[in-house]
Amino acid sequence: MIRQLERSSAVPLWSQLETELRRRLDSGEFSDGPFPTDLELTTDYAVSRHTVREAIRHLNKTGVLKRERGRGTVVNRAEFEQSLGTLYSLFQSIESSGVKQTSTVLELAVVNDAIAASHLELDEDVDLVLLARVRFASGVPLAVDRAWMPASFAEPLLRVDWSRTALYDELRSMGAPVPTHGWERLTPTIPGASDRKLLDLRKVDAAFYLERLGKSDGTPVEWRTTTIRGDRFRFVTDWSSGSSTSLKPNAD
Repeated sequence: MIRQLERSSAVPLWSQLETELRRRLDSGEFSDGPFPTDLELTTDYAVSRHTVREAIRHLNKTGVLKRERGRGTVVNRAEFEQSLGTLYSLFQSIESSGVKQTSTVLELAVVNDAIAASHLELDEDVDLVLLARVRFASGVPLAVDRAWMPASFAEPLLRVDWSRTALYDELRSMGAPVPTHGWERLTPTIPGASDRKLLDLRKVDAAFYLERLGKSDGTPVEWRTTTIRGDRFRFVTDWSSGSSTSLKPNAD
């Protein structure tokens, strides 16, 4: 059966097809089966292969679909969502969706870092504990996460097994201050070569770069930077009554 698109509409056919495919995806039509091939879509909608490819390209670009070698176009089911404006644990965000989160430690040491110290409002030569990890969801790289904390309370973290645990849970268990408020900045980025390799990304693949200052009782206790794959993580905000969203222009 040929599915109808509006040939007389000013909206391009590829855009109509993209909208129609999004509707079918949102309804869960492909949740238990494969996504149609390009040839099947050209037949179903009586459109050219160019029209199909353009619609699929836009769905790939926004992370709804992805191309896999040997499998063609598949639904990107490895996505996670996180609300903006809330203090959250990346570990809990992933595990709450039923996906196993694991980590590989890149660096776990006492260091001096002038930039991190300045954010923590400490002298630049103060000892800090740096925990740098690659975070995995279902065995696939999701984020490169680096957190700096004052060694005065964080030094016991050097003895923790980080293969599958949450930083805030570990801080809480040893009686150390845990962030309860602060701020976070989210910026789109193209990762550098090192993080790109760790995340298994191509040169053209985008990511989110997060900067977080966590505070406890008004005192900075954690400075964190995280590079998260843009094709696997989405941030959402609530525009309901009473909520607020701050938009600031890029000053660069």
